[in-house]
Amino acid sequence: MVYNILKTMVDPKTGKTTHVLLNDGLSQVLEYKNIKKAMKMAQVLNENSDSGWIYEVRGEGKIIKQKNNKK
Repeated sequence: MVYNILKTMVDPKTGKTTHVLLNDGLSQVLEYKNIKKAMKMAQVLNENSDSGWIYEVRGEGKIIKQKNNKK
């Protein structure tokens, strides 16, 4: 199975939601074959997002929920 990272952005002025699939350096949709690597990348992006955008992993057209292991 192939996994992608989906970025969700909400315009604070209009409330309009936009969804974007992340691309690799060659303008192709970024694909991960390993779910753990995809989840780790989404986690890193979420932790470093100062704009409030949300990054989620998508596989087979469905969002895969990240488990929260923080205590």
